[in-house]
Amino acid sequence: MAIDIAGFITYVKDHAIEHGFHVHDERHFIETFSLRQSFEIDLHPESACDGPLDLNLAFDVEPRVLLRLEDWVKEHEEDLSEATENFELPIYFNWALPKMATPPDLVVLAAELAGIGGVDLPIEVSGVESTGALSTGADRRLSLVGRVELSLVDVMMGQEQLCGILDRCREVSDYLVEGSEEWAVEYPPPVT
Repeated sequence: MAIDIAGFITYVKDHAIEHGFHVHDERHFIETFSLRQSFEIDLHPESACDGPLDLNLAFDVEPRVLLRLEDWVKEHEEDLSEATENFELPIYFNWALPKMATPPDLVVLAAELAGIGGVDLPIEVSGVESTGALSTGADRRLSLVGRVELSLVDVMMGQEQLCGILDRCREVSDYLVEGSEEWAVEYPPPVT
């Protein structure tokens, strides 16, 4: 195989630690029919290990892209720096906050996070309000998704640019942890 994805995931975990995150869990899924793979890493900023923020990095590895990359590497062994095709590895940054009493205005939050994430880390903001038992009131939660595409050729050659992305991810995480007090995030959740 032209690229060691599992080795790259290990590198990402080590690199995240260097950028002020604690890694808490890791999962690897393989779809038996298509051989599509997913890797997930659960982590938190050092300042928020006790909550309330959950951050999940998800890597979606498409087997057809890996096979195309392997064929391309065999054809271009002399000069791998000039990739004419897009061999991309999407990385999803999934932030979630628990139930909150006074959630932020989503448009304002999206604008503020766009200033932090910039074009390198575009972030989609969504809120969910649900009602379980009528006596418990509304349950308002916030989730955010950032998506970045890395070039597998750059990953293979060790030239991917993760430092800037991880720094922005850390800034977004810190912003959400700070905002959680203003939004009256219910953490730890009550024991039922």
